[in-house]
Amino acid sequence: MSEGDLTLTIADGPVPGTANQTKKVGFISLGCPKALVDSERILTQLRAEGYEVAPSYEDAHAVIVNTCGFITPAVEESLSAIGEALDATGRVIVTGCLGERPEKILERHPKVAAITGSEAVDDVMGHVRELLPIETGAFTGLLPVAAPGMRPEREATRHGDVFAPSVKLTPRHYAYVKIAEGCNHTCAFCIIPKLRGRQVSRDAGAVLYEAYRLIAGGTKELMIISQDTSAYGVDVRYRESEFQGGQIRAHLTDLAEKLGEMGAWVRMHYVYPYPHVEKIVELMAAGKILPYLDVPLQHASPRILRLMRRPGAGKQLDTIRRWREICPELVIRSTFIVGFPGETEEDFQELLTFLEEARLDRVGAFPYSDVDEADANKLPDAVPEGVKQERLARFMEIAQRISAEKLAEKVGHVLDVIIDEFNDDEGDLPGTRLIGRTKGDAPGIDGQVYLYAGDFVGQVKIGDIVRARIEDSDEYDLYGEVVERPEWRPNVPLLGHFGKH
Repeated sequence: MSEGDLTLTIADGPVPGTANQTKKVGFISLGCPKALVDSERILTQLRAEGYEVAPSYEDAHAVIVNTCGFITPAVEESLSAIGEALDATGRVIVTGCLGERPEKILERHPKVAAITGSEAVDDVMGHVRELLPIETGAFTGLLPVAAPGMRPEREATRHGDVFAPSVKLTPRHYAYVKIAEGCNHTCAFCIIPKLRGRQVSRDAGAVLYEAYRLIAGGTKELMIISQDTSAYGVDVRYRESEFQGGQIRAHLTDLAEKLGEMGAWVRMHYVYPYPHVEKIVELMAAGKILPYLDVPLQHASPRILRLMRRPGAGKQLDTIRRWREICPELVIRSTFIVGFPGETEEDFQELLTFLEEARLDRVGAFPYSDVDEADANKLPDAVPEGVKQERLARFMEIAQRISAEKLAEKVGHVLDVIIDEFNDDEGDLPGTRLIGRTKGDAPGIDGQVYLYAGDFVGQVKIGDIVRARIEDSDEYDLYGEVVERPEWRPNVPLLGHFGKH
């Protein structure tokens, strides 16, 4: 249905005919893991205030769309989702990164009920209450309202922590934990600081209490995320906060060490190569946290890195070598941009040479595309689209070969694998074939391990961490068989049935 065919219109007041009904809100979550955490917080508050989450448009009285606004394809996906929700329900609240640019939303969809920016739980809930008021009574009058956000412009709550979500959009055995919001960098291709503001870090105590609760509830893997994880705490001058009767600094090394003591897998994402990251790698070598770093390097040519306004131009290879000397098991994933304005064939060859020498374990690459309001749009010497695609193909051919070579080295070894799903064929006994990940694989972006359960058919559950013998590999994935199913015992008391393996 086109926008001109809409038969539903937005009411100025509450939705009619729902006074005595359970209020149901549909939810669409788009974008990166950082946005997913924001979605979990909104869903948690919806549940806390007595709303139900609708499984389909047909059941929804209104829909919340948490948008992405970083690159052009993501913007189009968000605008399309908003239009679909409007067609289906007529009442849509838009939040997230694209919400920071309301004019772009209103240009396409002038009938949205409300628009808020990113990490705006309280604003979203205010609009939900206006559209779908819940009658207060002896019990509903005691329901909590949304916790304050930690947007920089709200000075009264600038350092107040956003509540930890209890509704998760990930499986029970892994979770994303956001330690900071916003970014202080001014990369030429990025508008995240314009969308989400400058960096605002959570207190370490609040992060640790969230992690403790997650692990106590059965979570076995924590993905630590922010826009610049290495800069965690710099905005609050690494101030101390309380955790279990002691004080802990808001510094990445202190936080990582304490998280590592809880006994779950701890995985670091979006880590810039600052000097103190060596201390994090030392914790990996000691087995405290997973030997895995997600480092968005973006390029290797010093000239292009300067045009991009990226830190550490020309020093990546030396840094990677030092990290691997400290922790030979370290797995490094990174992303790169090819075809950035001004990139010459010589610059691109520097990138390919770096790729061969660095031999990164997990690599993604994207052809450059303009982002509205990004400074890079004004740079001269745009690279033709055909050249971008040709360079991307050359880049990925090398990356794929290196990945295949590195995975082949794991054949014959026994590795820890966390199980994400079953992969049974028709006729198999339940739990015969499994899909999981090693310590070097993050969910959704890295490779997988395809396992035969062997002697453990029917015994392995989703979320279990097993030992598996690797028998084969290809460009991105591993194949093997379960040889052991050890009991998982974190250093956190497990709640109820979660303590039973």
